[in-house]
Amino acid sequence: MSTGNEAPATWLSQDAFNRLQAELDELIANRPVIAAEINARREEGDLRENGGYHAAREEQGKAEGRILYLKELLRTAQVGEAPTADTVAPGMVVTIYFDDDKDDTETFLLGSREISATTDLTVYSPESALGKAILHCRPGQTCTYTAPSGADIKVTVVSFEPFSG
Repeated sequence: MSTGNEAPATWLSQDAFNRLQAELDELIANRPVIAAEINARREEGDLRENGGYHAAREEQGKAEGRILYLKELLRTAQVGEAPTADTVAPGMVVTIYFDDDKDDTETFLLGSREISATTDLTVYSPESALGKAILHCRPGQTCTYTAPSGADIKVTVVSFEPFSG
């Protein structure tokens, strides 16, 4: 029985993991700087009309949100090569064609947007409409998904291979 909490594993190369860990470390190290900025702006007077104070608080909120996101991503990420599979899975480079037109192809990485900084490939999330439709498909298999525009789009999986980063 599924609890509904099993998210597909996020696979990161060691390089991507290290880059994200360095970003997290930098954000954490920068916390005192942001706090000092907020305190300096608070000293300027009336907080209702203090744009610098509000900007510093907004920057702090964004940084804290990013810290929480990165901590969770790094805590749950699988580091290394994604396992090979006989069906489409997260961490794979997938080639598809659209609507029975074998000349209308697209090749992309099915994975976390975080990995997009390590590749020139377009990255689609496994939670996206296209990602959900092709997950667990085999080469030659056709599936249909509903695009955000509401249009039904038919795609056929041509091939897939593990992402090598």
